[in-house]
Amino acid sequence: MLSTKLIDFFKQQGWWYDDASADYAAELERLGVEADSAFGQFCLHVEDGPTFIQRGKELYQVCWFAKNTNYALALKSCHETLGLPQEYLPLDSFEGGGGYFYHRTTGQVLALSLGRELHDFKEGRLTPQWPSFNDFLMHYFELPA
Repeated sequence: MLSTKLIDFFKQQGWWYDDASADYAAELERLGVEADSAFGQFCLHVEDGPTFIQRGKELYQVCWFAKNTNYALALKSCHETLGLPQEYLPLDSFEGGGGYFYHRTTGQVLALSLGRELHDFKEGRLTPQWPSFNDFLMHYFELPA
């Protein structure tokens, strides 16, 4: 579940929608993500267009991308080209050789770039930097803990 602090922030921004889109719920199910998880709630209730821009980095509204673009290609690239496990969903376009990835089973978020970080991750020396999607969102939107 999303934290109250995050929900309040999204409401203040005008990004929170009480009613969840049935189309987005179907996309979440197709992606294998629980609707009541923090990630699921974010995807179902928070939107400011197809992306959010913070910290100079664009973050997908994943359900919008899954419904309106070839998000399957991003998944394929994530898993085949980068060699990430199937549980990881890309949260951005990985432009500039780096990006964020959501682990749909644990809820953790990984920031990864090409080169040493990718190698270290594959070797088990780099683990997700945020233990929960809530923690990641607090960091991404630069909210105090």
